[in-house]
Amino acid sequence: MPYPARLSPHLGGAREHSKAWAYTMDMIDVPQHGTVIWDEHDFDSHDYALLCAYTHPDAGATELDLITDWYVWVFYFDDHFLELFKRTGDIDSARAYLDRIALFMPVTGAITATAENPVERGLEDLWNRTVPHRSEGWRRRFVESTRNLLDESLWELANINEGRVSNPIEYIEMRRKVGGAPWSANLIEHSVHAEVPDAIAASRPMEVLRDCFADAVHLRNDLFSYQREVEDEGELSNGVLVFEKFLGRTTQEAADAVNDLLTSRLRQFEHTALTEVPALFDEHAVDLSGRAETFAYVKGLQDWQSGGHEWHLRSSRYMNEGALDSRGGPELLGGATGLGTSAARIFSSLVATAPQRLRSFSHQPHEIVGPIARPDIYMPFELRLSPHLATARENLADWCTSMGFLDGVVWDEHKMRAMDLPLCSAGIHPDASPEQLDLTSAWLAWGTYGDDYYPVVFGASRNLGAAKVATERFKLFMPLEDEPIPPPESSLETGLADLWQRTAGPMSLEFRRAFRKAVVDMCDSWLWELANQAENRIPDPIDYVEMRRKTFGSDLTMSLSRISHGRVVPPEIYRTRTIQAIEHSAMDYACLLNDVFSYKKEIQYEGELHNSVLVVRNFLDVDEQTAFEIVNDLMTARMKEFEHSVEVGLPGLFSDFSLNDDVQIALTAYADELKDWMVGILNWHEGCARYTEEEIRRRPGAPEDAPTTPAFSTGPTGLGTGALRISSILPAAR
Repeated sequence: MPYPARLSPHLGGAREHSKAWAYTMDMIDVPQHGTVIWDEHDFDSHDYALLCAYTHPDAGATELDLITDWYVWVFYFDDHFLELFKRTGDIDSARAYLDRIALFMPVTGAITATAENPVERGLEDLWNRTVPHRSEGWRRRFVESTRNLLDESLWELANINEGRVSNPIEYIEMRRKVGGAPWSANLIEHSVHAEVPDAIAASRPMEVLRDCFADAVHLRNDLFSYQREVEDEGELSNGVLVFEKFLGRTTQEAADAVNDLLTSRLRQFEHTALTEVPALFDEHAVDLSGRAETFAYVKGLQDWQSGGHEWHLRSSRYMNEGALDSRGGPELLGGATGLGTSAARIFSSLVATAPQRLRSFSHQPHEIVGPIARPDIYMPFELRLSPHLATARENLADWCTSMGFLDGVVWDEHKMRAMDLPLCSAGIHPDASPEQLDLTSAWLAWGTYGDDYYPVVFGASRNLGAAKVATERFKLFMPLEDEPIPPPESSLETGLADLWQRTAGPMSLEFRRAFRKAVVDMCDSWLWELANQAENRIPDPIDYVEMRRKTFGSDLTMSLSRISHGRVVPPEIYRTRTIQAIEHSAMDYACLLNDVFSYKKEIQYEGELHNSVLVVRNFLDVDEQTAFEIVNDLMTARMKEFEHSVEVGLPGLFSDFSLNDDVQIALTAYADELKDWMVGILNWHEGCARYTEEEIRRRPGAPEDAPTTPAFSTGPTGLGTGALRISSILPAAR
């Protein structure tokens, strides 16, 4: 915990006010369906006013009262939902209960529904006291985070009913929504009277700050609440339990791993705030007022971290017996031990977590890899290949030549043919026409060439400025309407101009905008890789997984798939938990698969840092072989989550939203396409020469060599099987 906790002077008033408010809302000593959720002792011992006095130390008395009431409400909801629905498993009643809550959060206009229980009464009162002071943009963000917090309780309930413990990636993603930290971040803006400017609110640095804040808050809560949630409540949504089951470790070892991840997220927060936010201001010409409000918000996030930690040490809600008796560090030498004096513990915290920080920056590039046995890869689907593969191979060679890719610097013809990207497109798009297969192969080539080009041209020279200019120019070659494009100045620009005209021309403006964003996100992620490389910084595990989807081109792939179903499937359906779980699990499977095959190429020969095997090695401090096995276990878990989401989640989605037959058919076909996508990618990795020892060693322009020796030593090499249909692409195979 790198920040000192401070205590508001208005604590006493907030305690008195919040208790009276809770009584008024019937939250204390009033049975709900025959069950008393809280009695007076429960309320007093939880001490939510202390939480808010620590997490919002600079709030005025009136603001602290309001913030405390919000937290009383959200914790009451959590316990109310537990008693009425989690303990009973009554998912249908839970869904109806949650649907009504949305009636008490109108973004515009007045509340017209009549409250029927303490949760609804409390929300109605709080909404009317809060929203008159906030912008419409803030209200929309707060409604979204509140609904996520409430609605995703169904995910927890479904897991309890199935006895299912989620995998680590799924857990972190879903915990952000159900855990409430994004909701808390919105209240921080309110309490410090500052709003992040709309121009940067959705940018990567601000999203990373919010996500790091959320993950650290939730992981800390998991550590303190493990005993109550897992042993008393039968809860399955706890990070310690997730690590316990996934890594096969003891509870204490799992808790230590969760704490390491918490530390990593706080360091990612610091890194982003110090290195990315100032540049973001300049890029978007944010005025002095906007900068000041953003920094006030960032400071508010820090205050919440330290204050939340201090409250967890004190509240009877959590496992903290003896936590205040021996904290270590300067306090044992006679330092301060009273309220709000946690600064005395910062030194010992920094010393204890220093080894993890040092590992992230001390990796020696080009280390010798192996020998490594490749794990047995789980693939439940069957492969089909397009009959137009041979023709596509020759057509791609002609296209790459005409675009200027085969200049002998980054690629030559041998390298391009050894990669055999049409083999990938033939697997991920087996039913494509010859023209569609050529287009898919060309997109694969453009993305992969770009991913190879950036390290060679910009990485070696550490010329991040030139890379940023080149990346920004890509937008000029992807006009949304009829804007003229400039003459291309590089092979990447030439290829993009050609592909954009062939792909985006027939699209509607809406789809063209989404498609363009996917391409831009992928290219921007290459800059993120260059920045980490310049700092010799191994990425934080969570940031790596989420950025890897972009460096691999996964978002772009999904955009093109969605377009093929866009006239049938309503856009809001793609934002549901089920569809996002299907997409993200497929993305992660493919990204991790690529990392397994490319590990030696990247780590030994290219001096790369962006590989999940290295990230796991660094984070868990394990050997290479163990890291490979953990990554393979994570791949398998993501594939099984994909299967579960398709087999269980899709039918539930059809029912919940009363989707008609056309939409059901389209979404089922989309899931089948993603099956094709994954098995086609696996087949390409096993069938191309990009990752063989001879091809890795060979440089463009070198004499021809037949690449046959695999980069792995021994181990299973059985080909996965699966049937697919996808009208999409896979750029940036590393």
